[in-house]
Amino acid sequence: MHERTRVRLDVAYDGTGFSGWAAQPDRRTVAGVLTEHLDLVLGPGTATGLTVAGRTDAGVHATGQVCHLELPTEVWQERAGSLLRRLARLLPTDVRVRTMTEVPADFDARFSATWRRYEYRVTDAPYGAQPLRRHEILAWPRPLDLTALNAAAAGLVGEHDFAAYCRRKENATTLREVTRLDWRREADGVLVATVQADAFCQAMVRSLVGAMLVAGDGRRPVEWPAGLLTRRERSSEVTVAPAHGLTLVEVGYPTDPTEYARRAELTRRLRVPAEA
Repeated sequence: MHERTRVRLDVAYDGTGFSGWAAQPDRRTVAGVLTEHLDLVLGPGTATGLTVAGRTDAGVHATGQVCHLELPTEVWQERAGSLLRRLARLLPTDVRVRTMTEVPADFDARFSATWRRYEYRVTDAPYGAQPLRRHEILAWPRPLDLTALNAAAAGLVGEHDFAAYCRRKENATTLREVTRLDWRREADGVLVATVQADAFCQAMVRSLVGAMLVAGDGRRPVEWPAGLLTRRERSSEVTVAPAHGLTLVEVGYPTDPTEYARRAELTRRLRVPAEA
């Protein structure tokens, strides 16, 4: 058996032209494009086991996505110095592999992760989003109050059953721990929600944003989003915010590489993280 090396890829992409991360027949996906171009550079099937930290939905962007794959050690040793530049020349401009790093064999981009951090961008400017930023900012038709948004966010921090905000999956828990959720208004007036958790259910981030926005514009009380946490099934009252405002910005891992395997085992035992 040929020796193989595990390699971590840090990836960024504009999700506008992709049907999400996961490979799908007859659809343009991030995983599909990466696999296609790795095959072009290295030869078909040379890179195997492509595994991602979080399978983003169609239209969702990433500046800090993480994935891993395996290469024959001989190939990695020969190509490590030139592989990043060769991919840069061939990949379409809406996806970039930012770094490629050799990691221990027990590093798992998905299960070794300790947290994921997303940002969601919204403008309440009366004219809408700036044209050059329309693919990453949601235009909201009503004025938004930053204090109300943060009051709504505060009630969602902590470990809760987020069933009201998740698309339920068979045999998957909706218990999650949100360690950070807050809003800021940047100098250009754009509102940015930052949300960090150990993992997310499918559509959870955009559902949380959808609930907070109607509290932020005054149509719901600021206590309403947290009040939904008593529900044990998805709430039909929550509108999922559009995908294009959402960006995966960072994935956290243990600082000690010897902890990768232990973290992966713990994550598998607790739950199977789904799409965010």
